[in-house]
Amino acid sequence: MSKIYSLVLVIFLFISCNSKNDSITLVESTGRINNLLVVMNNEDWDGRLGDSVRAILAKPLVGLPQEEAPFSVNQVDPGAFSSLFKRSRNVLYIDYAEKENYYTTFNVYSSPQTILTILGTDINNILSKIEKYKYEMISVFKKQDLALYQSKITKDHWKAENIQTMENLGFSIKIPTTYNVVEDDGSFLWYRYSFAKGMLNIIAYSFPIKDRSEFNPLNIIKKRDSIGKTHIPGQFENTYMKTEPLYNPTATKMKLDNKEAYEIRGLWIVKNDFMGGPFVNYAILDEAQNRVLVLEGFSYSPATKKRDFVFEMEAILKTIQIE
Repeated sequence: MSKIYSLVLVIFLFISCNSKNDSITLVESTGRINNLLVVMNNEDWDGRLGDSVRAILAKPLVGLPQEEAPFSVNQVDPGAFSSLFKRSRNVLYIDYAEKENYYTTFNVYSSPQTILTILGTDINNILSKIEKYKYEMISVFKKQDLALYQSKITKDHWKAENIQTMENLGFSIKIPTTYNVVEDDGSFLWYRYSFAKGMLNIIAYSFPIKDRSEFNPLNIIKKRDSIGKTHIPGQFENTYMKTEPLYNPTATKMKLDNKEAYEIRGLWIVKNDFMGGPFVNYAILDEAQNRVLVLEGFSYSPATKKRDFVFEMEAILKTIQIE
């Protein structure tokens, strides 16, 4: 019996060791946030297939003052898809096969890693699949990047119980400790991260509503401008933040913390001054308390691109939890 027990123990340890080894065999993936490697035949990349992919991946993001694509894209031929390239965190693999297919795999060659594969029997078959899944192609990679960024940037964050506005309004978001408090009066929250070329800002507040008909983008923007006038002054007298009137914000219905919400992206300016930049605003309908809870990030970085800054603020705001 003891021999059998010993044999079982050895087998168990062997399996355990192998399992542990399997979990650490994958190398760490490479690539910055919002970067994507496209694996596709060079000839196709220079032709209709490449044009189709670029039309999706290079489509300008809304709510930015200059045109910026969702991803910074590099391309490599499948024959050159070596171990170096296989460490890429985000990979879009497009090739020909006897049977068409579309699927997503994770942590294949490195970790964390997302590989979205599109296979088709001929060029027209692949083109139809690209058209069919064009929105999902963006969302798959963005979802993974958001989760990764949230885990990294909010690892060290201010505790909600120490933030008066979060306590009073009954919510929490994970604001990194690199952000410093500007205002926290119990009903309005403002944190700022300053760096050499600009600043990122996180604000939060709520406003009451009598019924859900008041929960609409026009009313949300109207309230946004009143908050800007009251709480966010410019550097000179009689200057304050407001929504850029020459640029119509884009509003998208969504769910946030399992509640109905609007995502609004647009541009802000300082009235009677020359400052401005992009903002991303999340207005959440909290019917239980007859209110709208608003979370927003706005950035100021006149000499740099804005995509990754807005992405950072989006990642922070989407850590929202409402009591």
